Amino acid sequence: MRVVACPDKFRGTASAAEVAAAIADGVRRHAGPRAEVVCLPVADGGEGTLDALGGPNRTSLVIGPLRERTEAGWRLDGDVAIVEMARASGLLLAGGAEGNEPLAATTAGTGELIAEAVASGARRVIVGVGGSATTDGGLGALDAMSPLARLAGVSVVVACDVRTRFCDAARIFGPQKGASAPQIELLTRRLERLVDLYRERYGIDVSEMPGAGAAGGLAGGLAAGLRADLAPGFDVVATEVGLPEAIEGADLVITGEGRLDASSFDGKVVGGVLEIAAEAGVPVGVVVGARDPDTDLADWRPPAGDAAATSLVVLSERYGAERSIRDTLAAIREAAAEAAASLL
Repeated sequence: MRVVACPDKFRGTASAAEVAAAIADGVRRHAGPRAEVVCLPVADGGEGTLDALGGPNRTSLVIGPLRERTEAGWRLDGDVAIVEMARASGLLLAGGAEGNEPLAATTAGTGELIAEAVASGARRVIVGVGGSATTDGGLGALDAMSPLARLAGVSVVVACDVRTRFCDAARIFGPQKGASAPQIELLTRRLERLVDLYRERYGIDVSEMPGAGAAGGLAGGLAAGLRADLAPGFDVVATEVGLPEAIEGADLVITGEGRLDASSFDGKVVGGVLEIAAEAGVPVGVVVGARDPDTDLADWRPPAGDAAATSLVVLSERYGAERSIRDTLAAIREAAAEAAASLL
């Protein structure tokens, strides 16, 4: 019997690796030692992407989102580098929405990480772009990497956690970064000017490019200045860790995330795992901390054909909100055992 544990993080309570280990313990409680559990924590291009791809093995001192110096971890494996922009330009580094300065926040530190990765021998750079404090359209990062000619020949892949258009970034994500309504208008006009600047400077039109608005337009800036490929973050991570191959032939897959809502089925981990498992004909257990009252697994439809059996356990509904937050991993173990009992 082989089970694949491939969850995202439960934001604020447990990392994806911790959740995967708890799922494995729960499956073994039900199935015993005969169960082989493959732990493949994953991410959608946002926070946790670096950890899902091996975690940091390098540290650099860079410009933080509010121009303070900050230590940022990143990873170099041979000639492949993994950079998570949240480590250099993230909202948490700025003190959350309350401490952030939306008009001043810069992606310069992320550009410094990319430049250092290339200087250290990277020929392929994967950039995870979720959790940003910024809406600078990536201009800070491009300026920090100047002259861009030194990155010629380097392949850059941006793992996007959203499909937002470039000029919509401020309107959609500005409020969660602490931006007021007048600031959102200013930021939007700044993004519109950058569309023209990037078109003139690099010959690339980022205005309608899916995902270009990720991380306040950083994705679009990298697409323009570095000819970066913008790709769905989950697909990038799943390919790198070999998730489709692991799910093929498995008896059960268990995934999960902190909160299930409509976006969970649109480029996020739960929807991505459901799709891969449906193609392989493998049943899926989904464990989440909470959910939008209007969202259920019945809302997801496979791209083609019929989905395999599924099971959903919502920790806050099954064990209560207090325990699901206070004792998350123990609750996940019990939920995984329940999923295994119902689907194996």
